Amino acid sequence: MKNAARRNFLKITGAGVAGAAVAAVPVHAAAPRARGPEPRGEYDVRAFGAKGDGRTLDTAAINQAIASAASAGGGTVRFPSGSYLCYSIHLKGNIVLYLSPGATLVAADAPPSGTSGGYDAPELNDWDKFQDFGHSHWHNSLIWGEGVDNVSILGPGLIWGKGLSRGSRDDILPAGVGNKAIGLKNCRNVTLRDFSMFHAGHFAILATGVDNLTIDNLKIDTNRDGIDIDCCRNVRVSNCSVNSPWDDGICLKSSYGLGYARSTENVTITNCFVTGGYQEGTLLDATYKRFSAGERAPRNGRIKFGTESNGGFRNIVISNCVIEDCRGLALETVDGGLLEDVSISNITMRDITDVPIFCRLGRRMRGPPGSSVGKLRRVNISDVVASNCLSRQATLITGIPGHHVEDLRLSNLYILHQGGGSKEDAAAQPPEMEDAYPEPARFGVMPAHGFYLRHLRGLEMRDVEVKYVKEDLRPAFVLDDVQNVYLARVKAAHAAGVPNFLLKNVGNFSLHQSRPVADTELEKVSQKQL
Repeated sequence: MKNAARRNFLKITGAGVAGAAVAAVPVHAAAPRARGPEPRGEYDVRAFGAKGDGRTLDTAAINQAIASAASAGGGTVRFPSGSYLCYSIHLKGNIVLYLSPGATLVAADAPPSGTSGGYDAPELNDWDKFQDFGHSHWHNSLIWGEGVDNVSILGPGLIWGKGLSRGSRDDILPAGVGNKAIGLKNCRNVTLRDFSMFHAGHFAILATGVDNLTIDNLKIDTNRDGIDIDCCRNVRVSNCSVNSPWDDGICLKSSYGLGYARSTENVTITNCFVTGGYQEGTLLDATYKRFSAGERAPRNGRIKFGTESNGGFRNIVISNCVIEDCRGLALETVDGGLLEDVSISNITMRDITDVPIFCRLGRRMRGPPGSSVGKLRRVNISDVVASNCLSRQATLITGIPGHHVEDLRLSNLYILHQGGGSKEDAAAQPPEMEDAYPEPARFGVMPAHGFYLRHLRGLEMRDVEVKYVKEDLRPAFVLDDVQNVYLARVKAAHAAGVPNFLLKNVGNFSLHQSRPVADTELEKVSQKQL
């Protein structure tokens, strides 16, 4: 699979040598010119000695071009057509990196263990025990900037993270090894637009503490996370396509990597396509090749809040997105942060590999001692179509004992799943796992085929329908420790002799216009079937 992905990539770039990505050098740029500004404040990296031949390390020349532009007050650092083999590129303020058509930034292979050189060393971080290694460091990236303002990376070229490590959750990578394509920390006024990214390591983009961030019209086809937005404010993600079979596609986080809890807030994600269903590289070349039956890929690729959630999330809008062959939507706050004031609308999902919607309030509390359990509240999800959901898990929304998900609104949802649940499945009691890593699969099979709702206060559902392909012997809805419920025009397929609703410790329950169940009002019930 890896060789096939490389062949596809070489077709995209027009390269003729495996691992080198050699491109033709334009005649006008063949001879290096004297250093200095181009007309209109442009800085051609070839004028600073960059070869762009895919074999020569161009790191020093590129960084010199950036430094010269910055010393002049800013400018555009231009990459003509070619393949620029690099280690760490240092962003500076008031700079535009422009990847021309046919230009590729190639992450060089890390030097052999025990030798010097390579990517910049990961900087010291006294707080790195509270999040994964990749989330705690930025300097070990192909392109990184810290504390810089007014920066843009524009296309239509390509960033290929060929030599980057994908790492793992807690592995400490040595100096010289890079694991991110773009790493940004404490920056302001950043725009990433129009380029493509391939095989980009642990993160294609990791932005932490970045305010006024625009990410638009990117195509990302990668071997781990696509876009991670961590402790950021005023963010616009639009018109992006992300294929990330082995990890999340677009992920909001609020880690402790900055040394304090900072919320991710005022974010819109719109007009995006996320998937985990295609072989790496085939989104970029538009062949869209599926994994074969023998290929192991988790097909993750989802839109997610968390897992890192110390600072919380608020004022988030997700709209007009397509989610295909991956894990759906996940909203998680388990490290003490607030997750509140979220609107999700106009979403289509297909071939979802676990639950279409997962909302989790927990107490993993991966952070400094003394933090209290957070809150998950005021979430509206509307106008969602999910078809061919593959797993035997229902939509799962759960708090923990004594800490309820609050004020959830679900409307205009249509969910079609494979079905096939048994009577034994209907008797399952999902574990609480209050302090565990929040992943739907860890809860096991659900006793409901539509919605499993637990530790929830304030639920409104309108115009919701659940259907299955194969007969399912579980109730459509199971509510456990749920208060203040209003349901209207809620429909679900159900087998003969199987109730639509199973209520446990439910109070102030109201159901209307939801045939075949009669309108029902219940003040308090310990256990009841409808």
